[in-house]
Amino acid sequence: MNLEEYVAVSGMSGLFRLVANRNNGLVVADLDSGKSKFAPSRKHQFTPLASIGIYTETDTEELSAIFKTMLEQLEKNPPVSPKASAEDVVEYFNKILPEFDRDKVNISDIRKVIKWFNFLNERDLLSLVEEEKEKEETVEEQKTKKEEKTKEA
Repeated sequence: MNLEEYVAVSGMSGLFRLVANRNNGLVVADLDSGKSKFAPSRKHQFTPLASIGIYTETDTEELSAIFKTMLEQLEKNPPVSPKASAEDVVEYFNKILPEFDRDKVNISDIRKVIKWFNFLNERDLLSLVEEEKEKEETVEEQKTKKEEKTKEA
């Protein structure tokens, strides 16, 4: 699951795909319409989804791993509405990531993760197949490099 090209922009609702990086801001594209617009860094803050993590009792868990778990449990444990009661949201997230740090992770953070997951999943931008292919490609690349080193020696 590649979340590197998706960003959350403060002051703009939804998620965006990163189109270009400029020294005074970013050019982002709306995921629904595909329209690009410039978001100046003076007015907005940018958060790439790949850099987001959720605190656990021992470390942090990457957002891509959480989304993967949510996808795997989609059939038997569908996401609750982000507008559901706090107890329902925490109960659902506890099934997804049981060891999340209840002191550091706010209800609003959990709601945002669920909202982002629903947003990306509705647009078929999340899939488990991509991750398996990436792993296979990485393994094949490593084998090729080892073979090349063996030939050189």
